[in-house]
Amino acid sequence: MVTESALLGVFLVALALVLTPGPNMMYLVSRSITQGRRAGVISLGGVAVGFLVYLTATNLGLSAIFVAVPELYLALRIAGACYLGWLAFNVLRPGGTAVFAPTAMAPDSDRRLFTMGMMTNLLNPKIAVLYLSLIPQFVHPEAGHVLLQGFVLGGVQIAVALTGNLLILLAAGTLASFFAHRPGWLRAQRYLMGTVLGVLAVKIATDQARPVSG
Repeated sequence: MVTESALLGVFLVALALVLTPGPNMMYLVSRSITQGRRAGVISLGGVAVGFLVYLTATNLGLSAIFVAVPELYLALRIAGACYLGWLAFNVLRPGGTAVFAPTAMAPDSDRRLFTMGMMTNLLNPKIAVLYLSLIPQFVHPEAGHVLLQGFVLGGVQIAVALTGNLLILLAAGTLASFFAHRPGWLRAQRYLMGTVLGVLAVKIATDQARPVSG
């Protein structure tokens, strides 16, 4: 049986991550602004599948592979940190774009929207670290079936992430309009997002945590 403390811990971690600007938010907001809320929701469906892929792979032993071959996990962590650092650089550099600044994106088919949402999530280093390092720490063998605990806790994270991202993409158009008429706020939002991404990149690069095998 999953403990209440584990549920609360995963809930808080998931909430903190969904409120931290990252690849998923950037893609979903951009699609919602440029192609409409429907496109954003379809993209979010792809993101949901990406979560399920990570959840299933982790619970069926992916973390054990990284425990056995720590060099692979190190490579993933460094690649993720470099990716987030690159995102931070592109946001903070002169002429960088904020999350809620409208950008030109060619309309895509529903299939491509779904696929891009899924791939954006699968390549999101925050999610990889979440499933391989953080969630396993809330799984306690003495509390019962380990596999069941993993899926329940992962389900909590997915529910929080999808709800948070859905609210953000539905409000993206309104927020974009708000910031468009307030360039000072848009600039501040860009600097805040870039700083958060940069700090997260450093944190991932210097984190000494190791994946936990279930």
